[in-house]
Amino acid sequence: MNEEIKKHVYHLTIKEQYLDYFGHVNHAAYLTLFEEARWEWISSRGFNLDRIEVIGYGPVILEAQVQYKRELKARQRIFIESHVREQERVISVIEQTMRDETQIYATATLKAGIIDFKRRKLIPPPDEWKDALKL
Repeated sequence: MNEEIKKHVYHLTIKEQYLDYFGHVNHAAYLTLFEEARWEWISSRGFNLDRIEVIGYGPVILEAQVQYKRELKARQRIFIESHVREQERVISVIEQTMRDETQIYATATLKAGIIDFKRRKLIPPPDEWKDALKL
């Protein structure tokens, strides 16, 4: 399958509330923006909060590594590309890239899983989840 088909792209404008005293995006705000992109990704594929509550399982982040490449400032138009790089039994490796048309501003590599809310245990991704995220 073509790698571009697997990627979800989320467009946004950097708002002033994400800035720190120095006038660029605060490190914690990068995590918020990456999370926002992930929720848009799974919601666009039918896994919003209402659906997740009904089915009884959903995503959980187990580890996050962020690399800051360039500073982002207010009102910049960027997009975040998200895709699953690899999938093992219960662990997915997700890569996200925050960029504009010419530069990368930050990257995130996350380990994630699907948790069964009743059993409080990671489970292998169900088929509908794999189909939605192209695993």
